[in-house]
Amino acid sequence: MFQKQTFTANRRRLSLSLIFKLFCTVILVAAATNALGQISPSKESLSDLYPGKAYSPYADRNFPDQVFWGDTHLHTGLSVDAGLFGARLGLDDAYRFARGEQVMASSGQPAKLGRPLDWLVIADHSDAMGFFFDLAAGAPDIIKYEQGKRWYDGLQAGGDASVAAALDLITTFSQGKIDPQMIAEYSPGGKTYASIWEKVVDAAERFNDPGAFTAFIGFEWTSLVTGNNLHRNVIFREGAEKAGLVEPYTTQAPVGSTDPLDLYAYLENYEAGTGGSALALAHNGNLSNGIMFPVDKQYTGRKLDEKYVEARARWEPMYEVTQIKGDGEAHPLLSPDDAFADYETWDAGNLDLSEAKTEDMLQYEYAREALKNGLLLEERLGTNPYKFGLVGSTDSHTALSTAEEENFFGKATNAEPSSKRMMHPFTKTDKGAFEGYELVASGYTGVWAKENTRASIWDAMARKEVYGTTGPRIMVRFFGGWDYTTEDLNSRMPAFRGYEKGVPMGGDLRGKKGIGAPTFMVYALRDAVGANLDRIQIVKGWLDSKGKTHEKVYNVAWSDGREADSNGEIPPVGNTVDIEAANWINSIGASELGTVWTDPDFDPKQNAFYYARVIEIPTPRWVVYDAFRYGIDIPEGAETAHQERAYTAPIWYTP
Repeated sequence: MFQKQTFTANRRRLSLSLIFKLFCTVILVAAATNALGQISPSKESLSDLYPGKAYSPYADRNFPDQVFWGDTHLHTGLSVDAGLFGARLGLDDAYRFARGEQVMASSGQPAKLGRPLDWLVIADHSDAMGFFFDLAAGAPDIIKYEQGKRWYDGLQAGGDASVAAALDLITTFSQGKIDPQMIAEYSPGGKTYASIWEKVVDAAERFNDPGAFTAFIGFEWTSLVTGNNLHRNVIFREGAEKAGLVEPYTTQAPVGSTDPLDLYAYLENYEAGTGGSALALAHNGNLSNGIMFPVDKQYTGRKLDEKYVEARARWEPMYEVTQIKGDGEAHPLLSPDDAFADYETWDAGNLDLSEAKTEDMLQYEYAREALKNGLLLEERLGTNPYKFGLVGSTDSHTALSTAEEENFFGKATNAEPSSKRMMHPFTKTDKGAFEGYELVASGYTGVWAKENTRASIWDAMARKEVYGTTGPRIMVRFFGGWDYTTEDLNSRMPAFRGYEKGVPMGGDLRGKKGIGAPTFMVYALRDAVGANLDRIQIVKGWLDSKGKTHEKVYNVAWSDGREADSNGEIPPVGNTVDIEAANWINSIGASELGTVWTDPDFDPKQNAFYYARVIEIPTPRWVVYDAFRYGIDIPEGAETAHQERAYTAPIWYTP
């Protein structure tokens, strides 16, 4: 079985390498020469024998030349909420599925990815990891407590009683009212917890196959402040030799904390104590109700200071900008001039809908606004805490990392494919609702690295040479420098010129006197089995001399010969989606787009950032496929078509 898996992964690597050659290969035409049995070389013929540079453009190449696809955020049945929602698949199932094997979903349906992933982070919730499995089995050390016995009896009764038990458990846990003695064995320091973590580490070690598939060791630190989301995922660079020496950090007292500063201290202690490396990434600021990206004070009430911004900048090089619970790049109220800002927007309230959303919260929830506020904080405190790359993940609680619209297995087992899943709210309170049809089949992360290993991929994450997509495996290169030309792009080797003349996504540009505006080279190739591309945009944010932030979205490359108006706007690309047939065709759009762009509004005195957003042509959402396969109606209010996209890490300009 292992050999078969490796073969599949290798075959995948081969196919990706062939696609990549569209980026950076040249056609070499060799002139035929006469071959003689004896030659007498002249001095002239030998003079260029060793020109000092290899003929092969790929020899001695020292920059990342491959994109590897993965998911930084997947849950198995070890997570309490996943188990409560019906997940029965474990660590091995998750890895096998990610590697391309067929597995049986918890709902009893066969499931398989269209294309395997290259790497995976299983990020089960660190609090009470493994608790649900033992609760469901009636473990004596759990049911001897009143809470445990009540929940067990409810789960065993089934029906409404089991639902009530599950909801009560979730509420009790999120409010910090779980019996401390009962949960002690499922917290750091408990023997049961240590045993579970050993299994997590062991599974990652068994499935990690350098060069073919990378299994990272990680967990999710699930800070939830009165229902407001402050979750972070932690990813270790190393394997069992170092990550196995510690246990995850939790939020439950007395061991854990909900304060991100305490998580950063944990990470610092890990590195100091083991010599290893770790990083964290936040997600779902859109469900934080205004506390994910603070500007003035932390959620604890403490003033935002140098310690906070320095620590956050140090430990959080990435932000999960798109996932199953909504897209977090921009909000239409924050970016009213951006026609693509209202994409898969979840803004009814906080994570558990215990508090409704108000407009004043939005500016502290979305990535673009955070990137702008980061410039402001750097001016004030000397460090930009929101200098992060943008990634996409699934946050699936099924052990199935699916981001394909036609192959979407939902957030949780109760939202796996069925004729009813889009009809029932995923969450509903008197404050609002997240409807079942609003779940998002998103997303994946592309990492530009030299090889498929823990070290190479993690290092790319740390330097922010990453980008997120809503699911499609769009290939994107984005470089910033001072003298890129159209010839650099047309050479079909943009990476060579990109690294030679400037910096990649995630990099920094320093101002140069008398040089003028920077140039940006961006190139995108559609997913090989996906939709054509509509356009490439560059999103700019900057800080003016009065301390006010601004943004602007530029259309820089687009398909179908459309003409931009005086404001730089271009007409819609069109729509080939056939709702009845659950299909679309690539008769519009382009298979590849690229350009070299110079900022027409550049001010050398202003701090700024730039990132690329690549937009596909319209394609069906997962609800269309459900309606077609089950022969059902799509609920009123459900979006049926959307334009999937990729977000690159920014490039920052500093005077």
